[in-house]
Amino acid sequence: MSPVVPGANAAVALRPLPMPASRLAGGFWAPRLAANHAAIPVVHERLVAAGHIRNLRIAAGAETGVVEGAAFRDSDVYKWLEAVAWAGLDAGELPRTVAAAQRPDGYLNSVIQVRGGEPYTQLWMSHEHYCAGHLFQAAVAAARTSGDTTLLDVATRLADHLAATFGPHGRTELDGHPLVEMALVELHRQTCEPRYLDLARHFVDTRGYGRATKPGFDPSPYGDPGHYADAEPVRAAGTLSGHAVRAVYFAAGATDVAIETGDAALLAAVRRQFDNVARRKQHVTGGVGSRWDGEAFGDDDELPPDRAYAESCAAIGMLQWAWRLLLATGEAEYADQIERLLYNAVLPAVSLAGDEFFYVNTLHRRTGARPDVQRAPANGRRPWFNCACCPPNLLRTLASLPAYLATGTGDGLQIHQYAPGSLSSGALAVDVDTAYPWDERVVLTVRAAPPGEVELALRVPAWAEGSTLDGEPVAAGGYARLRQVFRPGDRLVLELPMPPRLIRPDDRVDALRGCVAVARGPLVYAIEQPDQPEGVTLEDIRLDAGAPIRAENRPELLGGVTVLRTGDTTLIPYFAWANRGPHAMRVWIPEASE
Repeated sequence: MSPVVPGANAAVALRPLPMPASRLAGGFWAPRLAANHAAIPVVHERLVAAGHIRNLRIAAGAETGVVEGAAFRDSDVYKWLEAVAWAGLDAGELPRTVAAAQRPDGYLNSVIQVRGGEPYTQLWMSHEHYCAGHLFQAAVAAARTSGDTTLLDVATRLADHLAATFGPHGRTELDGHPLVEMALVELHRQTCEPRYLDLARHFVDTRGYGRATKPGFDPSPYGDPGHYADAEPVRAAGTLSGHAVRAVYFAAGATDVAIETGDAALLAAVRRQFDNVARRKQHVTGGVGSRWDGEAFGDDDELPPDRAYAESCAAIGMLQWAWRLLLATGEAEYADQIERLLYNAVLPAVSLAGDEFFYVNTLHRRTGARPDVQRAPANGRRPWFNCACCPPNLLRTLASLPAYLATGTGDGLQIHQYAPGSLSSGALAVDVDTAYPWDERVVLTVRAAPPGEVELALRVPAWAEGSTLDGEPVAAGGYARLRQVFRPGDRLVLELPMPPRLIRPDDRVDALRGCVAVARGPLVYAIEQPDQPEGVTLEDIRLDAGAPIRAENRPELLGGVTVLRTGDTTLIPYFAWANRGPHAMRVWIPEASE
């Protein structure tokens, strides 16, 4: 099954395929998913070493001692459990440990329980609902993939506890870190329990009135309602602000509520916000978050490449939000966003080996940059962080990647992302053969088909001007649609031209004036020091916008990449940087003066 399964009466244009109907076979993503698969037990060892799992074992009575860390540590374990489920691995005794840690009344948070704290007294910082949300998502994943309901039983008891404690007739505080909203909706979809959807809707509708904000005066970001996505009601907001991860998680949850309740006004509000973020607050890589202070969105057009925060979890939240909007509307712009995010915002956060990670994703590392804080990209990718939200989040996202390739409708199949494998919706099944994103050709062969007409829709990215389907022109920025009677063996060839192209920033972005970025196909490129001529530092490089840029396949470099060359300058895909050490790098390159 899929991480998102809208209900039978949900207001959606498209429906996700169950993961068995969406299979990868080789190509660009296969080695990356294999590395992710191999990293799952490695990250488990790091969770053990950091004390996360021991906290739960102490709460379960399996060990004695003192719990370590902040109250949100359980969430990292739950994200790992979700990755295990989507990867089809065995979680061992951990689900039973989680079940044993739960209180009889349904409450569960190992750190607060063992320390003897009263639940929900510091929701602005304790992340108790946030942890519950990650448990719900892990439980749904386990139930959908293996049928094991150990975690689902724990999740429903905790959700029942939340529903009995919070809501219109209960406590009105909100968690400082959204996520529980979309998790409650998915738990409702899995169990058909209406109280979970009702509580999610309550949390969405009552945010924006200061109920999630740290009490008292605090001049830091922690005193700003925007830090908690609590500055303005969702239906009134025109954009996102504050802590980027919290804001995009909340927007994704609000989208889920709109889908399940048929709330057109709420859907229009979140679409308006997404549009503003995409136009004015999103880096060229798709990442979001411009300020280290508060891990926050900046103002419109505040997009400094060297101080970009672009947290990995924020990219994942944008991906989750875009997927929900794609299901709701069927519009190609959201599939384009998913492609951009996967290749240029999610993938760069993971080493080629799959076991080291970026928390922050800068677009510019200067020569001689100092690793002044743990999260600084000047360190290169790291195996772990004191706040370890990103590594297991990346694991679960990549483990579920096949779910984002295609969707189905009652009489058709829509292909949104191109990778070799097999896709099926109803009686229509298609095999895909491609070397995308390195090569522009996508070959589709019908493996099975119904006797009557069905529609096959193929996304044509907005960047793919001059595309053709079986030699006939198709417009970029939408879907090439074929409604016909298909027969097994029918073959289609989609050509998506990939000439290198320059991207110029909006002139309202002060930090980028006079610079250009380079892309080819879905990939954003960067210059990195090891690829430049001896004696040339990145600060010396200027790009001649009139000079030809040629693509060159380099199978021996960085696991096999296509590089771009212009003059003496070589560019590599941005996702591959920092795999040879923490070298200088930049995405936005000063343009040579005439």
